Amino acid sequence: MPISDRVKDLLGRLTLQEKIRLLVNNAAAVPRLGIKGYEWWSEALHGVSNVGPGTKLCRMRQGRCTTGARLGSLTGAQMSTFSGTHGGAGTYAASYVKGLQGNNGDRLKVAACCKHFTAYDLDNWNGVDRFHFDAKVGKQGIEDTFDVPFKMCVEDGNVASVMCSYNQVNGVPTCADPNLLKKTVRGQWKLNGYIVSDCDSVDVFYNTQHYTSTPEEAAADAIKAVLDLDCGPFLAQHSEDAVKRGLLNEADVNSAIANTLTVQMRLGMFDGEPSAQPFGNLGPKDVCTPAHQELALEAARQGIVLLKNRGSSLPLSQLSHRTVAVIGPNSNVTVTMTGNYAGVACGYTSPLQGIGNYAKTIHQLGYADVACADDKLFSGAIDAARQADATVLIMGLDQSVEAEFKDRTGLLLLGRQQDLVSKVAMASKGPTIIVLISGGPIDVSFAKNDPRIAAILWAGYPGQAGGAAIANVLYGTTNPEGKLPMTWYPQDYVSTLPMIDMAMRSSPNKNYPGRTYRFYKGPVVYPFGYGMSYTNFVHTIASAPNVVAVPLDGRHNSGNTTASGKAIKVNHAKCNNLSVGLQIDVKNTGSKDGTHTMLVFSTPPAGHWAPQKQLVAFAKVHVPAGSQQRVGINIHLCKFLSVVDRLQL
Repeated sequence: MPISDRVKDLLGRLTLQEKIRLLVNNAAAVPRLGIKGYEWWSEALHGVSNVGPGTKLCRMRQGRCTTGARLGSLTGAQMSTFSGTHGGAGTYAASYVKGLQGNNGDRLKVAACCKHFTAYDLDNWNGVDRFHFDAKVGKQGIEDTFDVPFKMCVEDGNVASVMCSYNQVNGVPTCADPNLLKKTVRGQWKLNGYIVSDCDSVDVFYNTQHYTSTPEEAAADAIKAVLDLDCGPFLAQHSEDAVKRGLLNEADVNSAIANTLTVQMRLGMFDGEPSAQPFGNLGPKDVCTPAHQELALEAARQGIVLLKNRGSSLPLSQLSHRTVAVIGPNSNVTVTMTGNYAGVACGYTSPLQGIGNYAKTIHQLGYADVACADDKLFSGAIDAARQADATVLIMGLDQSVEAEFKDRTGLLLLGRQQDLVSKVAMASKGPTIIVLISGGPIDVSFAKNDPRIAAILWAGYPGQAGGAAIANVLYGTTNPEGKLPMTWYPQDYVSTLPMIDMAMRSSPNKNYPGRTYRFYKGPVVYPFGYGMSYTNFVHTIASAPNVVAVPLDGRHNSGNTTASGKAIKVNHAKCNNLSVGLQIDVKNTGSKDGTHTMLVFSTPPAGHWAPQKQLVAFAKVHVPAGSQQRVGINIHLCKFLSVVDRLQL
């Protein structure tokens, strides 16, 4: 029987009260129908997380344990992704979702969730928090920036869920906005799944934002905006009264429940014994396999970005650099490397441990934590640098300063970190290398410009094997290939950019610099997409069209147009499979094998409202030393070479 018929049948057997209790994350059991209670709230941004009440994998003294119910919706706040580009974030999200959900047609391995929709760029900045923030965003900004990654997540990734955010957008809470949810996500993008609130969002827009006069109105507004599931108890408490008062129809409740039941059936939840289902035997034993642990290491290696390498100071040599001073508050961290929304790792390799696999180490913290409030431990760090053949400073940030509900207010290293770096570099007998562990960018202009600093690496939050990956790059076992996923701005940038201003485009009259590489034209520490290698790559365009013919919809014209300098409305073009193909030769002119990531940008027609450039494609290719590889890239014209004009046409 088709799932739609099964859902309709089950809905017909439920009472209104039973339906209401299914509108929340801890959906109640329906014993008379043999339906067990279900917990929707699970997290799996960085592995199956121990955040939230749902599925967890946890360590015990012997073996591992599982707590919670079946794997349901997997969500998490994200750090260190393509925060500088809309299309890059969308491509990343769609690929991530496909990996989670599997490739078994409409059946799901897990139901992934893309969040937080939308214009949710502020958590807690200078006294303004996410529960009270009203993001003022023009239609142009919504269309060409904030919507893009979510649209790709839904249309390209076929994600099973989208989560609305705490904030308001132009005066309307996102979880009560039919324009955003009903018209856009459900209507235009054709979400095949359910829409869920961030936890207690409905309660927030009633009790904190005071958007409605009564809780029943809040429940009705959310469900009529096509919110299907409340992470929190609010809808279970107030939806029945909303129906009784005529604010909400039972048909609206049915639509919400139908969407969540459909996803549960796609997960195989009503198909009998779970262990008999395709994914029914997945558990802790499948997490820490050698292949998965190697994948964690390889992901960390690929994500490390080489920002500076003066005179080819890196890679270090095991013959010449036998003793290494390892210094800094992040030098021996483990859990810090996993970032947020992470579970218990299979095992950790700290930076100190990783470097210790290549050389004798002299370890000094330099200070107790990333806040670096004093210089009490400086002398030990300086002495270590004097003794060692090389010095590696593991600096940066951690979750104490950048995390959910914690926004940074500056871009510099914290406290006296810079002071420690400079003093250690002055004393160091050998090369001084900085490794930065952080989610966001850091203004390290001082180190970039200091000739005593030989090299700088950014590792992001590299995960459980981060220390091994860092050491692999330092000693050349791995040739770095990472590229910056965001622009690294100077500290002065934040003094001219109030975080509550969501405009992307610069406004010289207002001394507003604009956001991201697409619109910001000022000085940078390191640009979006920057990243060095231990070898050199040269690209040559082998073939590319000079003119692209765009077929027009028959209602507007017949045939093709090749008119130069004239814009064509996307909805007038026949966009299906309309792409431009490039063939690019990538030659490795250096002495080391390497992997190169090509970034393809487009420059739209001139106009102060258009981006100065935007990423339209990227591809990775491994090229042995002295050889050449040809790479083909296809760019969808309507999706990636279009711009949104000031009228959003």
